[in-house]
Amino acid sequence: MTFAAVLFDFDGVLVDTEWAIYQSWKRVFAAHGQPLPLDIYTRCIGSDFATWSPKTHLEELTGLAFDWHDLDARRQEEIMADLAHERAMHGAVALLENLSTAGIPRAVVSSSSHHWVDGWLEKLGLAGHFNTTVCRGDAPRIKPAPDLYLEAAKRLAIPPAECLVIEDSLNGVHAAKAAGMAVWVVPNRVTEALDFTPADRVFRSLAEVLNMESQPTVA
Repeated sequence: MTFAAVLFDFDGVLVDTEWAIYQSWKRVFAAHGQPLPLDIYTRCIGSDFATWSPKTHLEELTGLAFDWHDLDARRQEEIMADLAHERAMHGAVALLENLSTAGIPRAVVSSSSHHWVDGWLEKLGLAGHFNTTVCRGDAPRIKPAPDLYLEAAKRLAIPPAECLVIEDSLNGVHAAKAAGMAVWVVPNRVTEALDFTPADRVFRSLAEVLNMESQPTVA
């Protein structure tokens, strides 16, 4: 398969942030005697709480109202502590270097904020590997709407049909498909049990993407 650009989701694809975020929510639920199964939680992965909200879910389960401002602040501290020594996903740097050498444009496309994504890219030394970064606020709607991916294609001046998306969530897969793009999935430990039938291919890691027999080349 031949592609003119590769668009990467961020959370769970380039950095394993999803597990720490999920664990922070599990602790909140457990503190109120409630479980939070992965098959329920994954509804919001790759999007926001308009798709499905753990906050609304916990309030419905307990019949309580919560001070989410305070809880979110504590969760964020826990998340950052858990991720203090986190590095890029296995195979990420090598794949990005390979694409750069081949002259294939790269973009990050995320439903998260620029503050979160850009901060991580700088921290891990990945920012220079990308031609552009498209995040929440750069297009009218986030995933599962196609807007962010279409904005990335526009910035790169490449037709959507010539772009390959690498995702880890169903919301991301739906967004890429709605944008008319091919999508490969690299699940992580939060999303590995999901049914990724709508994706074009599924890989175990970014290293496997790099080592596949038919690597992306310039169209």
